[in-house]
Amino acid sequence: MAREKDADRGVRGKPAHNSGTEATGPTRAVVIVPVLTRHQRNDDETNRPRLTRSADARHDEAVGLARAINLDLIHTAVVTVNDPRPATLLGSGKVAEFAEIVKEGHAEVVIVDHPLTPVQQRNLEKEMNAKVLDRTGLILEIFGERARTKEGTLQVELAHLNYQKGRLVRSWTHLERQRGGAGFLGGPGETQIESDRRQLQEKIIKLKHELETVRRTRDLHRAKRKKVPFPVVAIVGYTNAGKSTLFNRLTGADVLAEDMLFATLDPTLRRVRLPHGTPIILSDTVGFISDLPTHLVAAFRATLEEVVEADLVIHLRDISDPDTAAQAEDVERILADLGVDAGDAKRVIEVWNKVDLLDDGNRERLLADGTDANKAPPIAISAVTGEGIDALKALIETRMSGELEELTVTIEPPQFGLVDWLYRNGDVVSRVDNEDGSATFALKATHTARQEIESRLHRKNRQ
Repeated sequence: MAREKDADRGVRGKPAHNSGTEATGPTRAVVIVPVLTRHQRNDDETNRPRLTRSADARHDEAVGLARAINLDLIHTAVVTVNDPRPATLLGSGKVAEFAEIVKEGHAEVVIVDHPLTPVQQRNLEKEMNAKVLDRTGLILEIFGERARTKEGTLQVELAHLNYQKGRLVRSWTHLERQRGGAGFLGGPGETQIESDRRQLQEKIIKLKHELETVRRTRDLHRAKRKKVPFPVVAIVGYTNAGKSTLFNRLTGADVLAEDMLFATLDPTLRRVRLPHGTPIILSDTVGFISDLPTHLVAAFRATLEEVVEADLVIHLRDISDPDTAAQAEDVERILADLGVDAGDAKRVIEVWNKVDLLDDGNRERLLADGTDANKAPPIAISAVTGEGIDALKALIETRMSGELEELTVTIEPPQFGLVDWLYRNGDVVSRVDNEDGSATFALKATHTARQEIESRLHRKNRQ
């Protein structure tokens, strides 16, 4: 049985806005969210059942994905599928029902929020007389629109070509009657599908070469950063968890941050100085999502290497989302595929964002439930209001440079060039100017900063 909802951006057959004629308006679309009652996914490694999202949550995410590319949704529906059909996934009655909706609403695109085989996609397009996109195809469309850098464009194009390669159909079977070679004994010539596959493969090889060049350039940049030993902190999380908002809060940058799935795609890096002077490189990465297409994981490997190479990973969760546990599981699975253990408390900090959207009771309950004896407690923040940001900065600095230590140093007049560095890299508690012209400082500094201070004073004394 289908649970149907009219999209709030429009009703069947009528856009919810008057921005021009139908021909120039946004593409009209129908969203179908199949829920397979017998479809239970297990974790590949533990073989335990994965957390299941509610039908409403899946519906809302599918609608968000469709709106991310400005589709005008004239109709959306959650459809329970008891017996998936090999030819169309949905039953014939439902296919006919949606075909009528598409016809009446003049829809041009049908989104099916589920992986479709090439045969299922082709048959649904014939039955509905509209372009059909499955979940993978839709995400590829979004990524194609979001890519801004050359690297991002190449990665999306490579993923798209790999996706297309398995969906070529025999549209030109008459070409199979061609003969190759001389005389009448030559075999059949290259069919259209073989020609298409060959051309796609050639493009794929070319793109891989270009991406390899980009990867080498990224490796060079990474090597230069390592020469100036600034630790790298990468922010990862489910799409729309607030990564870019947190990035802007920590860096003062102006990275695009909207309430939209995959608002940003290309990675951004900024230098940040933490409260006690520790410099870091902060990296904002592409958002993860459930059932992320393998084509995209492979194509974005170069970008995701920023996460692999990071000294510290911030796993940002939208704690206000009812499906936050399932989203966290998806992120942890992708991190595991990249070789990052999300349970490594020394390398991964779990941060719960959007606590400002919770009432006091839910906040206390979630924080109590999230405290695990085997894991470090999560940091609760609001990237919008700034709540908890100071605690997060302090934890990052502790992980990067050690606990704060109290120390007292005396700077002789010839060493006064170090005073400015001292204020920038430590928390000066007091200063006493001595009669001999020297100055004694009581300060708090990280373990790393203390070692650097002692090293600099030692070098000055030797000069």
